[in-house]
Amino acid sequence: MSHTTCALVPERCIACGLCAVYAPQVFDYDEEGIVLFKEEPYAKKQFISDAESASVLKAYQKCPVRAILIE
Repeated sequence: MSHTTCALVPERCIACGLCAVYAPQVFDYDEEGIVLFKEEPYAKKQFISDAESASVLKAYQKCPVRAILIE
């Protein structure tokens, strides 16, 4: 079983909200609307399970400023 690693670049985030639309189980926001991981708000990188990988990939593709990175 392979795992995808997702990294966040919060300084790029423009608080558009698309990541939580496509992957609400993974992404959330701070009080300014800047992206963070729902389960680990202070982490900048997180392993994504196979079950969540399709929605995270969609969020990555839809992010207009590439604040989400897939590794």
